[in-house]
Amino acid sequence: MINHRVMFSQFGVTLITMHISDGIIPVDIALAADALAIPALYLSGRRLRVDEIPKMGVFTAALFVISLIHFPLGPSSIHLCLFGLTGIIFKIRSVPILFTTLLFQALIFQHGGLISLGINTLFMSSGALLAALIWHFPALNAASRSLLAGFTAVMLPAFLIGLLFFLIHYGPGMMVFPMLYLPSAVIEAGLTLTIVLYIQKNRPEIIHEFSQIL
Repeated sequence: MINHRVMFSQFGVTLITMHISDGIIPVDIALAADALAIPALYLSGRRLRVDEIPKMGVFTAALFVISLIHFPLGPSSIHLCLFGLTGIIFKIRSVPILFTTLLFQALIFQHGGLISLGINTLFMSSGALLAALIWHFPALNAASRSLLAGFTAVMLPAFLIGLLFFLIHYGPGMMVFPMLYLPSAVIEAGLTLTIVLYIQKNRPEIIHEFSQIL
């Protein structure tokens, strides 16, 4: 039987910071995710225009720096992800942006693992792509879309991580762990709203420049 207190201390930081480290999930699952991430990267990066590259690079660097700012939460900590903002601005290009960010985090700070890079990329990108779809939902105004995109872009990867740990038999308590992301999701929703409203007022072309959704 799994001791959930031990599991919390072992996986608390991993879950709250949304990085799955090597050795926590079976290698075959990690490698299967790596295999799926390769075509995802190809499809999301095809027909990349030259003028897109520096903008994606600057935003990737910004995400990397922002991820270094941690806030205490109980026995662990959280950091900003900005998956929602990434999806709103870059749409499908969010996948290579998040892959590159996660790669440097793993190489430099050991946040996540190299074998687990594929599954981390797929989970984080799912939040950004959901945000991109929400942003193009016509029934909501810009403020509502921004809030919802920022919130769900965090909660979807959180749910997927909890579901994964549940399915690989770490115990039903793992499905409760996504609730630990609620404070982070609320913060991200408010921050996404603030940034999007600022961009729309001052540089609206930034959001519409990457017009491809899927």
